[in-house]
Amino acid sequence: MRFMVMVMATKESEAGPPPKPEAFAAMQKYNEELAKAGILLAAEGLTASSQGARVKFSGDKRTVIDGPFAETKELVAGFSIIQVRSKEEAIEWVKRAPNVSPNGEAEVEIRKLMEVEDFGDGFTPNPEIAKVKFK
Repeated sequence: MRFMVMVMATKESEAGPPPKPEAFAAMQKYNEELAKAGILLAAEGLTASSQGARVKFSGDKRTVIDGPFAETKELVAGFSIIQVRSKEEAIEWVKRAPNVSPNGEAEVEIRKLMEVEDFGDGFTPNPEIAKVKFK
């Protein structure tokens, strides 16, 4: 099973300064531990929402909304993708992560990524798309 682990944004992360060197080193050490265990598939930080945009869909109309976005608690500051046997195992790995938040408060969301079998027997993947390898 693959899980996306999302680190939720804070006022500090939205302010835009890069992490302190010791915080970066702690996360790098943790990510190396995940990699050595063979479960880390990806790990990335995101820029502040002030550098982002959203595209709102309403029927055929598309509206672009430039950041920053108001609700910090609903924004993702970074993510990793891990492959483990269960949600419980994903939780155990996340609980081992260092808390690098400057104010000591952080929230991490864990969500299972959809697999072909999650769509049920009625889903038949397009064989042409199935051949494509994404990097």
